Amino acid sequence: MSKYNLITPGKTPYRTLPGMITNILRDKILSGEFAGGLQLKQEELAARFNVSMSVLREALKNLEAEGLVKFYPNRGAVVSELSADEAREIFDIRLFLELGALELSIPNLTAADLAAAEEILKQLDDETDSSRWSELNRLFHEALYRPANRPKLLSLIQVMHNNVERYMRFYLSTMNYQEKSQKEHWELLNVCAQKNIKIAHDILRRHMADASAILAAYLNQSR
Repeated sequence: MSKYNLITPGKTPYRTLPGMITNILRDKILSGEFAGGLQLKQEELAARFNVSMSVLREALKNLEAEGLVKFYPNRGAVVSELSADEAREIFDIRLFLELGALELSIPNLTAADLAAAEEILKQLDDETDSSRWSELNRLFHEALYRPANRPKLLSLIQVMHNNVERYMRFYLSTMNYQEKSQKEHWELLNVCAQKNIKIAHDILRRHMADASAILAAYLNQSR
């Protein structure tokens, strides 16, 4: 049985052992390596990580709090599966959170912030690996919201993003949504540069509504 490397190259190690395991398992879920409905066999995972069961359970509880794992009687921990209704609710929550983040951030956006967001969009324009699209999409929105200086708000947005990211990676690459999404990203960046909160909100609402509808349709078809 192969063991998992607790230190991921290129990432800052977490301060606690459960935190490091949470990070590794989250990456495997978001990448699709651990698919929805997969039973996470705790004894096997504890052995592969070479940790105690209590440490592993703490990591799984972290993932449960993020909505990525569910616990069932007689089955234990299972990678959560997303329904169309849940997807719509997650996007509704994201919209409330991100509208607030954008409103707080726009007055504080500097030329350097806008340049950083623009550089990410240029990478998205040139990126051919669909597995990178979702990550760059997250980084773009994060670059626009970070000047809000609300770390707890950004953390909540990240948790909501993680709940749909593994599905976004699929539909961005298979449903020809990337081109439309990218057009809206450039529109959003331009109005942010103009400090126009109202139009930025309108674009973000449309952007989220489109993504929510497309993902819900995909989830309904895949049932």
